[in-house]
Amino acid sequence: MSKICVIGSSSMDLVVTSPKRPAAGETVLGESFKTVPGGKGANQAVAAARLGAEVHMIGCVGDDHYGKAILDNLQANGVLTDYVEPVTGQESGTAHIVLADGDNSIIVVKGANDHVTPEYVQKALPAIKQADIVLIQQEIPEETVDYVSGLCSSLGIPLLLNPAPARPLRPETVDLAAYITPNEHEASVLFQGMSREEALKRYPEKLFITEGKNGVRYHNGLEERVVPSFPVNAIDTTGAGDTFNAGLAVALSEGQSIESALRFANRAASLSVLKFGAQGGMPKRDEVERELS
Repeated sequence: MSKICVIGSSSMDLVVTSPKRPAAGETVLGESFKTVPGGKGANQAVAAARLGAEVHMIGCVGDDHYGKAILDNLQANGVLTDYVEPVTGQESGTAHIVLADGDNSIIVVKGANDHVTPEYVQKALPAIKQADIVLIQQEIPEETVDYVSGLCSSLGIPLLLNPAPARPLRPETVDLAAYITPNEHEASVLFQGMSREEALKRYPEKLFITEGKNGVRYHNGLEERVVPSFPVNAIDTTGAGDTFNAGLAVALSEGQSIESALRFANRAASLSVLKFGAQGGMPKRDEVERELS
């Protein structure tokens, strides 16, 4: 069983479904409202645990009822939470999600996730040192992402950096990461002044640009390749990217080839959109393997 450390955000998703997305100044009638556990870090931790890895989550929650629900949910999914602490007097992170027109729009309020600092991560060094791969995203402070990139490089542990939400990164942070997984928008923010082709060629078998239902694009050192996704009728795309990243981390930590790992990640992501909620459709290992066989 591979060991994965996920350093990142935990939040409660407040999800509204609506037949249309409101324009500025417009009020529309929605169809439903639900609260479901989320946050890119927690989503990736739950997805990786369901795919068979031993997962340590490193993060912060608020000392509110959302915080308790987030912790309970991680534990119910088999995620180890020794390094998830409630922050006194702080609210848990929330994500305000509108599902309309077959896609999502999200506003994130970081709350306790701002307390995932380099100093906080240092407390989790025992778990990090045992990891086969570390997974990180950008709903936590920028300096933490920079710190973890350097830390993993010095320890010789591969870091999978999912640069979402989009913000520029220091070049050395990008260089020290083993794998980077932006979507098309995030790639344009990360590699300003560089074409997609140039960026992929500069980071062969390291930069994987996800293109939604088209699949994922990378350069294998000889040529650009696209690993196609699996066509499905999506019900809720929230969490598909997180499932992809978790699947990729699990497969790579097990020593699968790049192409095989991307197929595994694509299959997991395609299954995740068949149910409601970021974590609702995240598949178990046998479901993914059944579809790949």
